[in-house]
Amino acid sequence: MEPSPKDGESAAAAEPGRGGAAPSSGVVVQVREKKGPLRAAIPYMPFPVAVICLFLNTFVPGLGTFVSAFTVLCGARTDLPDRHMCCVFWLNIAAALIQILTAIVMVGWIMSIFWGMDMVILATERRCRAASADLH
Repeated sequence: MEPSPKDGESAAAAEPGRGGAAPSSGVVVQVREKKGPLRAAIPYMPFPVAVICLFLNTFVPGLGTFVSAFTVLCGARTDLPDRHMCCVFWLNIAAALIQILTAIVMVGWIMSIFWGMDMVILATERRCRAASADLH
């Protein structure tokens, strides 16, 4: 008597004629994060500016987000290309006000720190894209 596979996936892999996929089938999966308007309004800043904004957000909730709003007016791009620069500026001001007003109950402070971390992550992505563009 032959031992049977424990799950259906093993059985499908054991029998190639029954729809089992080969190990190198070439399936590509792409995952994209869907961002809300406030999150998508975070500007892609130079790395040192993003670190300063993170520092400010850590010690004075909302201050770094407030500073980052002005980088939009200086030409920093965001994930909201279809919105006017003024609208994106006011979205960042609104995010800063939310962080300041809710800092009393710690929610705004935590949000502010995460916002600053997102700024640094976006700045790192910007730096990596610029470096790879220079190589090509």
